[in-house]
Amino acid sequence: MNAELLFAGGRIFRGLAAGFTDAMAVGDGRVLALGAEARALAGPDTRHVDLAGRVAIPAFNEAHMHLLAFGLGLTQVNLRAEQVTTLAELRSRLGAAAAQKQPGEWVLGRGYDHAALDINRHPTMAELDEAAPHNPVFITRTCGHMGVANSAALRAAGIGHNTPTPEGGVIERRDGRLTGLIQERALTLIKAAVPTPSLARLVDAIEAGGRHLATLGFASATDMNLGMNADLLEVAAYEQALAEGRLQQRMWLVLAANPEGIAHKAGLSPMREPSPMLRWGAVKVFADGSAGGLTAAFQDPYIQGGTGVFTFSDSEMESLLKTYHDQGWQLDIHAIGDAAIEQVLHAMELAGATPVHRHRIEHCGFVNRHQRRRMLARGIIPVPQPIFMYEFGDLYVENLGLARAEAAYPMRTWMDEGAHPSASSDAPVSTPDPFLNLFTMVTRQTNRGTVLGAAEAVTIEEAVHAYTFNAAYSTFAETTRGTLEPGMDADIAILSRDIFAGPAEALCDTRADITLRGGVVLHDRHGELA
Repeated sequence: MNAELLFAGGRIFRGLAAGFTDAMAVGDGRVLALGAEARALAGPDTRHVDLAGRVAIPAFNEAHMHLLAFGLGLTQVNLRAEQVTTLAELRSRLGAAAAQKQPGEWVLGRGYDHAALDINRHPTMAELDEAAPHNPVFITRTCGHMGVANSAALRAAGIGHNTPTPEGGVIERRDGRLTGLIQERALTLIKAAVPTPSLARLVDAIEAGGRHLATLGFASATDMNLGMNADLLEVAAYEQALAEGRLQQRMWLVLAANPEGIAHKAGLSPMREPSPMLRWGAVKVFADGSAGGLTAAFQDPYIQGGTGVFTFSDSEMESLLKTYHDQGWQLDIHAIGDAAIEQVLHAMELAGATPVHRHRIEHCGFVNRHQRRRMLARGIIPVPQPIFMYEFGDLYVENLGLARAEAAYPMRTWMDEGAHPSASSDAPVSTPDPFLNLFTMVTRQTNRGTVLGAAEAVTIEEAVHAYTFNAAYSTFAETTRGTLEPGMDADIAILSRDIFAGPAEALCDTRADITLRGGVVLHDRHGELA
C-alpha cells in the first residue's frame, strides 16, 4: 500500500535500541516502513511532511498523572508557585474567585506550595476566612496529599474541634484549635462535602485535560486513582468520552483501591490486552504521603523531626495487596519514603509478585540498593517523577539533608540495572510539560539552579526512552507503542527542534509542533497538516 504520510527532512528517533532513521512512512494508523523502504511507498496521494531539521519521536506517554483531576483543576483557582509566591496574592485570587460565586458556593484552589510562599508555612483557616468570608474554601497543596480549609468548609465537612482523626490522616490542631490543615486520609472528609461534579462536567474535564496533553506531544496517558473525585461516575465519564469521540489519549485507568475508593465496588475485571483507546488493569493504594509535605514515611527522621505517616499498618497493607493481586490486578502502589517502600515491597513479595505481573511502586523516590535488587528480582517497576527534582529538590535538601536529596529518584541507576523506570509528572502535582522533565533527567538541576546527584543524570536518548517505551512497558503496551518501528502505532510527536543535538538548556524552550495518535492529528501548532 502507498503511504498516507511520509516524514523526511530531519531525524526520526526509532527508539533507544535502533537509534535514528531519515524517513518514515505511515498508513492505516501504523508505521509502514523506514528509510529507503519508506520513500518507496510514496504515491500520488501521499502527504509529504517536511521535518525541516526538526526531530520526530514516539509520542510521549504519561505513565502517572491524574488526567480527570487535571482537567477539573483547569477551572479551579491556580495557586501554583510559578504564579503565586505571597500570601497576599493567594488570598487575592481566592477573593476574586469568591466574588464570582453565590454565597455558600465552594471555592477550590489547586497547587500552592507553602515552602514557596513568603510566609514559609501553610495558610491558616482564619486567613482563608478573610479572603472569602461567605464561601467554603479548600486549597490543595501541590503534592495533593494535604490542603487547608476555611471555617465554612470545615463546618460543611463536619469537622470540629473534637472530630476524631481518621486512621492514616491528620486534622491539625494547635493549642486545641483547628488550623484548617487537613492531611492524607483525613482529606476524605473534605471530599465528601464538596459537591460531586456532574457526568457532563467530568467528560468536559477529560477532554480539556487531554487536549492540553496533546499540545505537549502526548498520545497516551494513565489516570491514577480513578474515583477520587466522583466515585464510579468517573468510569462512566471515560466510557462516555470514548463513545462521543472526545477521548484524546490512549488511556490506562488505575482504580482507587484504598477502602474508601472504588476498586472493590466497580464491578470491573482487569483489561490489559492492547486496545485502541481505553483499558484498565491496575489498582492504586497509598502507603504514605509526600516528602515535601513531611508525610512520606522514612526510616530515619526528617531534619524537622518525625518520620512521616503510614497510611496503613503492615497487616492492612499486606491484606489489601494480597486481595487485589489474587484478583489479577496490577498493583500500582504509592510509596515515596524508604520505610513506605519497604512496607509495600514486603507486601508484594508476600502476595507472590513475579515479573509477569509487572507490579509498580509509584514514585519510589527514596529507594535503597537492597530494595532495588528485590524489585528487580520480582519484576516490580519503579514509576518515578523526575520533575519532582526540578520543582521540589531544594525542599528535599531542607527536609531530608543533601545526601538523601542527591540519591532521590535515581534514574541513571535504574536505567543501568534494567528496571524500566518510566518518566511521568503526577500532574496536577507537577507540570505535565515533558520538556522540563527531560531537562531534569539530563541535568539533575532544580528550578533554583541546584544540581543534585549529577551521577544520576541520563542521556537525552535514555530520557526519551523512559517517557515512551518504558511508560508503555509499565502498562503492558510496549508491543504496540513506544517506538517507531514498522507495525507500531503511528503515535508520533514532531518537536520544534532536534532535542538530540544542542545544549540541554534548549529543552526548556522546546515545543511539540505536531502530535499524532494512530496517524490522527491531535495537535498541529502551525497548521502543517490542515
